[in-house]
Amino acid sequence: MRPPELVTLDVWTVAAHDVPRAVWRMAVDRRATRRLPGAGFAKLLGTGDGRTFTVRDADPLRWAALVAWDSAGDADRFDTSGPARAWGRIAREHVQFRLTPAGSRGRWSGRAPFGPPEHPPQDGPVASITRARLRPARAASFWRAVPPVAQELHAVPGLRCAFGIGEAPLGYQGTFSLWDSTDALREFAHRRAAHRDVMRRTPTEGWYAEELFARFGVVEVRGTLDGRTP
Repeated sequence: MRPPELVTLDVWTVAAHDVPRAVWRMAVDRRATRRLPGAGFAKLLGTGDGRTFTVRDADPLRWAALVAWDSAGDADRFDTSGPARAWGRIAREHVQFRLTPAGSRGRWSGRAPFGPPEHPPQDGPVASITRARLRPARAASFWRAVPPVAQELHAVPGLRCAFGIGEAPLGYQGTFSLWDSTDALREFAHRRAAHRDVMRRTPTEGWYAEELFARFGVVEVRGTLDGRTP
């Protein structure tokens, strides 16, 4: 599969009274987003704080769309598409991360949406996406392992923002994180004890039926998240 030219992650924050409208948009916009011109891969996602990867993490005020685009022009046209306009009418805050694939391994829904495994390291800010589909019989063990990793993540210098993403409240776990540099990301991924322990245990624990890790260069961040541009 040819790598996408651009990947966008749009995050919309809604007021509490608009949560039912956001849930409705999640239901009706899935097919419309996948059918947008140039959308090679598209997922509508819920979000959370990513500290336990259980229902307790879920944030009903924040929703996201992740799309891998054939071209930057296709991504530009998303802003005037039906789904984007509909979310714009209910969002009180919106941020869009514009990313270029820099390395990926694994599968998401049976596909490698961000291209071949490795590209040269990026200078400047980088982003990371992880995603896993848990084996139900191993979920409890995974949830016990997560809190120490989450504590490390939010304490690492160079982290600009991080939150959980997922296609469902349980069983489909993921994170998005934005870093000052590749070195800052590597500090967390390879040098922090709790994360190293989870990486070591993953092959033997059999937590995941499917998993993906992807790294991106950051082209631009548009808008705000919690009142600031990350």
